[in-house]
Amino acid sequence: MAFLRAKQKAQVIEKLSQVAPPGETFIACVHAESGPSPWLAAALGEIPLVGLIIVLTRRYYFLTLTNSHVVINSANRWNNRPGDVVAAFPRHAFPVNRVKRASIWSSMYIQMPGNSSPTRLNIHRIWRAEMDQLSAAFPPGSIDPSSQPFDTPQGQGYPMPGQPMPGQPGIPSQQGFGAPQGQPYPPQGQPYPPQQPYPAAHAAPQGQPYPAPQAYPPAQPYPPQPGAQVPPQGQPYPPQVPNVPYPGQPGQQGYPGQR
Repeated sequence: MAFLRAKQKAQVIEKLSQVAPPGETFIACVHAESGPSPWLAAALGEIPLVGLIIVLTRRYYFLTLTNSHVVINSANRWNNRPGDVVAAFPRHAFPVNRVKRASIWSSMYIQMPGNSSPTRLNIHRIWRAEMDQLSAAFPPGSIDPSSQPFDTPQGQGYPMPGQPMPGQPGIPSQQGFGAPQGQPYPPQGQPYPPQQPYPAAHAAPQGQPYPAPQAYPPAQPYPPQPGAQVPPQGQPYPPQVPNVPYPGQPGQQGYPGQR
C-alpha cells in the first residue's frame, strides 16, 4: 500500500506541475472521499440499493499542500488517478473546520466553491502521516476538541527546505576542511614572512639599462585575394539598412497573443 500511495502522490504532483505557478513546492498529498462516515455507510450497505446509492454518490479527491496553497483535485472512482483541479485555497485562508483525527477514519468539513454547505471528507489511516503534514494549514479553532493530537504542532508553518520536520532528527551539516590533526592554524594577524629576492643571475648587469624596445615595422595591407572586388579608395560605405525588427517579436504585429 505504501508503494501504491507513493505512486498516487507522484501522479498528483505530475498533474499539478502542469498548472502550478512558478516556484511552487509540493509538500504533502492526502486522499479523501466525500459522503457520510464509512462506518455508517457499512451499516446502511446491508439495506438493498442503499449501499449502491452511497457508493455512486461518493466523490474522491486529492488534497495537496504546497508552500502557498491547498489544492484539491478530483480522483477517479476506480483507479484513483488525479483529475482536474476543483479548488485552490491560499494556506492562510483554507476553509476547513470540524477536523477530527481518529484511529481509523479521520474527517473534516471543507467549504467547496459553489456549495451551500460544507462537504465532509473522510481520510483513511494509511494517509495519517500526510494528514498530519496538511494540518499545518488548518486555521486556529478548526480542530475538534475530541480529536487525537496531530504529530505536526499547530500554529507552526512547514519548515523551510533543508530543515527537519518537528520531532525528527536533522541531518548534521557537512564540516568544512580543517587543519591537520595536531597542527593548529597559525595565529591570526601575523605578517607574512619577508620575501626573498630573485637570484643575481636574473638581475640585469649593474650600470647597463635594459635595451630599448624595438618599434614594429608599419603594417602592410594584405594583398587582394584572387577574384575579389576591391572598392575604389575614398568611396564612402553604402547606406546602412534601417534596423527592422524580426517579424514576431514582442510589440510587433503577428506576435501570438499580442494586438
